[in-house]
Amino acid sequence: MSTDSQTRQTSPAPGGALDRFFHITERGSTVTRELRGGLSTFLATAYIVVLNPIILGRVADSMNNYLGGEATPNLPAIAAATSLVSGLLTILMGLVGNFPMAVSSSLGLSAFLTASIVVLPGMTWADAMGLVVIEGIILLVLVLTGFRKAIFDSVPQSLKDAISVGIGLFIALIGMINAGFISNGGGNGLALGNAGSLFGWPMLVFVVALVALFAMWTARVKGAILYSILGATVLAVVLEAIFRVGPKVGADGTTNDFGWGLSVPSLNQQWFTLPDLSLLGDFNLLGSWTNIGIVASALAVFTLLIANFFDLLGTMVAISNEGDIKDEKGEIPNSRRIMVADAFGAILGGMGSTSSNSGFVESTVGVGDGARTGLASVATGVLFLATVFLAPLANVIPSEAAAPTLVLVGFLMMQQIVRIDWADLEIAIPAFMTIVLMPFSYSITNGIGAGFITYVAIKVIRGKAGQVHPLMYVSAAMFVLYFVSGPLQGMLGGAPAGA
Repeated sequence: MSTDSQTRQTSPAPGGALDRFFHITERGSTVTRELRGGLSTFLATAYIVVLNPIILGRVADSMNNYLGGEATPNLPAIAAATSLVSGLLTILMGLVGNFPMAVSSSLGLSAFLTASIVVLPGMTWADAMGLVVIEGIILLVLVLTGFRKAIFDSVPQSLKDAISVGIGLFIALIGMINAGFISNGGGNGLALGNAGSLFGWPMLVFVVALVALFAMWTARVKGAILYSILGATVLAVVLEAIFRVGPKVGADGTTNDFGWGLSVPSLNQQWFTLPDLSLLGDFNLLGSWTNIGIVASALAVFTLLIANFFDLLGTMVAISNEGDIKDEKGEIPNSRRIMVADAFGAILGGMGSTSSNSGFVESTVGVGDGARTGLASVATGVLFLATVFLAPLANVIPSEAAAPTLVLVGFLMMQQIVRIDWADLEIAIPAFMTIVLMPFSYSITNGIGAGFITYVAIKVIRGKAGQVHPLMYVSAAMFVLYFVSGPLQGMLGGAPAGA
């Protein structure tokens, strides 16, 4: 951004070991901005501590055992493991990659494990987590050999910009859905609010917070994102204390269309808990290859690999563009080290039974609030570690309070659409496919794949195959196999593998 460029030109010389290690002044930031941005990222991503256990913990494997090998779900253990692994990996990202990106469990891959992997005949949760570890090891090898970075560098700049724009629309949609502002309209697809109606105290919190955030942002209030989350949380706590709104889905299964979506904002809870870390190390590296076969296991690993491989590409581009975090060549600094840290996310995620961990696109919230270096990630990681003992802290922030920040960041990333040359149809059409498929299919990977395949196909049909980088052909071929992997696995006797 222009403001960051101006700041770099007028910034004083770096001072202190902390400044020099993280290049804080060099990137036009300050320690205060980094810590504030790290806190904002944590507040925007803390929901993972609540949501990941719900996704992973309530589905039994083919042996009718839940994660951890027990006959009943153990959500507190998954929450503790999620907090611990997320904290360690986010700190690793900050120290190794010096990049303001939180690393935590990928909800898409968590859902993929529950819907398509652990239900395969003979598969156990430990086997499934072993597949995640293997996928991470392969990712690490691809990074160390330079293959992953080479593919990243082979992508045309306009497609990278389109990825960023598409992610902006995608996370804005996530924010609106998390708040209930957009809902499943049944046969009509998506709908506004509850059957076209915006009603209820949680909806009021979202709308008020969104309007206030827009107003503060246009007034250039520093810390607007953080103020929005904290202010909306206070409002939510007060409204819950007065009106006893309750959750959308109660513990007994009863529903309340106008209740809080994910967590009920209340100060009346046990603040300190001893963590259950029994899930750490509960994985079987090679069990799946025996229990479900080599072909089915290989396809499952391939699906995990593709999703992780290109999700990081999109997230890196989004964060880099949002914060103008680029070197003198216009490239993302330390990109290889960022990829190494991300690969360890899959390895440690599987070893910790929290699913594959990768960069969180919600980190753009912290970047929007000033984060530019890995110090912000260290701050976010420390807060994640605190939730190992203070798990209820994450429950206080309802999704309706954090969701407006995602909508704002979506707007900020959407502004990058002007960088795409829409007059050049050979790049404009692939860019369009990239942008629309992300929110329409609810997947960053699908959008990137559609854009890559369309780009290569158009160039080849137009007789310009020589203009395409060889690795773009490799990427497009990988995506073709990825998109047909579900039916392919079905024909080979397994459950569909599509994420």
